[in-house]
Amino acid sequence: MKRFTAVLALLLAVGASAPAFAGSTDAAKPELRTTTLDGKAFDLAKHRGHYVVVNFWATWCHPCIQEMPDISHFVATHRNVDAIGLAYESARVEDIKTFLKKHPVSYPIAQVDVVHPPADFAEPRGLPTTYVIAPDGSIAKKFVGPIKIADLKHAIGSH
Repeated sequence: MKRFTAVLALLLAVGASAPAFAGSTDAAKPELRTTTLDGKAFDLAKHRGHYVVVNFWATWCHPCIQEMPDISHFVATHRNVDAIGLAYESARVEDIKTFLKKHPVSYPIAQVDVVHPPADFAEPRGLPTTYVIAPDGSIAKKFVGPIKIADLKHAIGSH
């Protein structure tokens, strides 16, 4: 299993530099409605007026785990910034919740279907993939690969 995970991580990392596949989308003003792991509704449209960090990640993704504290800190220290983490994997919900007890974050987490990811976001070609949504609902910036606080400051400071 460890070998499979390592190979899968390598394939995703290699895919991170590849262009999005034909038919993918990054809608001008994407919609995202989902239910978080704690059973609450999340609707991206209800966060208009704030920046929103939309972060696709997985429990087995080491760069994802490394960036989670930075995203969490940034959101916790900026009143005009919200976030949602989208667990992009087919793990059991209980396993994701157990993972989050070891790696807590200050923002809600939802699990998304890897076969049918949110329609208004391109299928991640590598993890982590992060979108910064502007207060008007448009995509301000897209990152493929791990991000730091400085990346978020730059993306939000330029809008």
